Order: sequence, then C-alpha cells, then structure tokens
Amino acid sequence: MNEYIKHKIDHNLHRLFTSVKWVVFAIFSGVFVGFVATAFFFCMEFVTKTRILHPWLIFFLPVGGVVIVGLYRLLHDEKDTGTNLVLTAIHSGDEIPLKMAPLIFISTLITHLFGGSAGREGAALQLGGSIGSSLGKLFHFDEKDQHIMIMSGMSAAFSALFGTPMAAAIFSMEVVSVGIMHYSALVPCVVSALVANGIALYFGVSYEVFLLTDVPVFSPASAATLCALAILCAAVSILFCVMLHQSVHLYKKFLKNLYLRALAGGAIIIVLTLLVGNQRYNGTGVSTIAACMDGDVRPEAFFLKMLFTALTLGAGFKGGEIVPTFFIGASFGCLFGNLIGFAPQMCTAIGMTSVFCGVTNCPISSLLISFELFGYEGMPFFLLAIAFSYMLSGYFGLYSGQKIMYSKFKTNFINKQTH
Repeated sequence: MNEYIKHKIDHNLHRLFTSVKWVVFAIFSGVFVGFVATAFFFCMEFVTKTRILHPWLIFFLPVGGVVIVGLYRLLHDEKDTGTNLVLTAIHSGDEIPLKMAPLIFISTLITHLFGGSAGREGAALQLGGSIGSSLGKLFHFDEKDQHIMIMSGMSAAFSALFGTPMAAAIFSMEVVSVGIMHYSALVPCVVSALVANGIALYFGVSYEVFLLTDVPVFSPASAATLCALAILCAAVSILFCVMLHQSVHLYKKFLKNLYLRALAGGAIIIVLTLLVGNQRYNGTGVSTIAACMDGDVRPEAFFLKMLFTALTLGAGFKGGEIVPTFFIGASFGCLFGNLIGFAPQMCTAIGMTSVFCGVTNCPISSLLISFELFGYEGMPFFLLAIAFSYMLSGYFGLYSGQKIMYSKFKTNFINKQTH
C-alpha cells in the first residue's frame, strides 16, 4: 500500500511539475513572440501607410521581388516552403531554422511596401513557429515538447497580430492535422496567446472588430439562405486554393529562374493595377472589408483579389493568404446579399468565416474567429454556415503541409495531404 501511495504522489507531482513548466515557458514564449509580433504589426502599418501615400512605389515591386529572392539566397534558404515547413515540423520532425523569422519579417514588409497582394498571418505563423522551435532547442526540449513550443509560438504571433486570442490558441493545434487535436498543447497555446495579446494591447496595437447591426431573425428561411451562401463559399474556397497552387506551378513551369519569376510576377501585378485603375487589390485590403460591412462592393472584387494574391505569392513574394481570404469572403458574401436583397452585412460576415473555414479546414477556429470579430448575436448562422463550408470544401487547403487525418464524410482514418 505504501508503494502504491508513493507512486500516486510521484505521479501527481510529475503532472504538477509539467503543468508549471508549460505555464512558465508559455509565458516566456508569449512575451518574446509578443514583442516581435507587435514590432511587426507597427512595421506593417508603416509600410502600408507609406504605400498609400506614395502609390508610385508599385512600380518598384519587381525590384522588391528580386531583393526578396536575393535575401533567401544569401541565407541559403532558396527552397523555403514557408508555413508548410512549420506544419510539417510538427507532425514529421522537420527542422525550422531560426533564420526563417528575420527573413519572413523583412520580405513581408517589402511585399507590402511595393504593393504585392498578400496578408500577414503567413509571417505570424512562421515568426511564431521559428521562434518557438528555437526556444525549444535552447532549453533542450525533446522532439515532442519542441512541437508544443512551435504551436505555442504560432498561437502567440497569431494572437498579437489579429487580436483573436481564442481562435489563435486553437488554430495552431487544429491546422496541423485536421481531425486530430494535440490537446497536450492546449495550456501552452492558451497562455502564450493571452500573454502575447496583452503585450500587443499594452503597446497600443488596434484591431479590426466588425459589430453586426443587422442580424436577421433565425428562421428556416433565413437559415436556408445563409446555408446556400456557405455552400457557394465552399466552392469559392476551392477555387482560391486551386488558383494559388496552379499559380506556383505555372511560374515554375515557364520561369525556372527565381529572379525572373519575381520580376515577371511584379510586372504582371503592375499591369493589372494600372488596368484596374486603383490599388484596391494590393496589400491586405482591410479597407475593402470594412466597405463590404456597409454593403458597398464591386461585383468582380472577390475574383480580382484571388487573382492578385495568387499571382503575387506564386511569384515568390512573401506574406500570407488569410487576410486576402477574409477580403474574398467578405466581398463575395456582400455581393450575394446585395443580389438577393438579404442582410448584406450578415452575408459579409458569413462569407468571411465560411471561406476562411474552407481554405484552412479549421471549423472550430473559424467559429471562434466569428465570435471575436462579430460578436455572438449571429451564433446560429455562423454555426450552420461553417459546418456546411467545412464539409463541402473537400480536401483542398492553403497549406500542402496540412494533413487531413479523418474523412469529412465518414469516421474513416484517411491521413492524406490537402491539395
């Protein structure tokens, strides 16, 4: 009996020690990544405002692309796979070099300064993953614990940049292997996300929050209407993923040289911008999302943003796809609402979260983002729309490093890559 009691005491002490360890290191990760992500946020604001004040900077986009390629070549990281490397590092043990952090930091700023169409969460996930991995190595964590540190760093960076700590805590666990959540990382991800968000708020980072003022009554008719929108959003998400991946393939097929690829991609974006007549589709496009919330949208907006983003990222420019995804979803949802005369603001919100879910295959994170961005009043609509979008978007995804562990249609273990 004494041996049994001793074993139980030792076991409980070990669990207590592990819990304390993860809280301490999650705080450390949240503080460190939070500072870096906050600095990145203000740098992004600066380059975006600079580009808006000086629209002629768009003509230097090809030069910016060449500089980005040169930086990656200088640091011997020409075969960088970006966010995919962070994801594969968690389920296959690939190494994330620390140099990924400064490279993605600088190259994303260059992309946005000169008018490339991209987001910022790609930088967030790579910054957080790279720093988290390096912290794990610094403290001599084993491989399993290093994976948790990577997810913790991803959550911290995502939270600091987007101001959605609930979604950030879950997203890094959900996006890696769809159908399986690494709950061992829950405490570290939650703590690091909250700490990083607190640091960002302390230094005055401001986030976009879109309060819904026109939420329709939940009824069979309104539910069916927004489910129809979610089904269409699933198709839009598939189209966006295909365009992104085909863009990369076509650039590689016709332009083997990385420098020529960046030059050509930059030149194409310049021509398209001149044809459009404004820079609505360059950068992140957050102002257009706000306009969509007011019911103001151009019919072609969602497709042009897909085109601009695919051509930018396919050419080797750096950034992310999630803010462009929000733009695409918002503009498509607003268009749908205007065409059928049904709650354009609600349709905009549903479009944003449904397309996000379709391209990331992360329904729980999508639901949490909808609550953090739009509040809880539209909860039943978000719940239905995200469920339909997740199921009908198939096995397409932004990240080829993401694995679909279980079928979306049966309780079958499939373990396949997204396409």
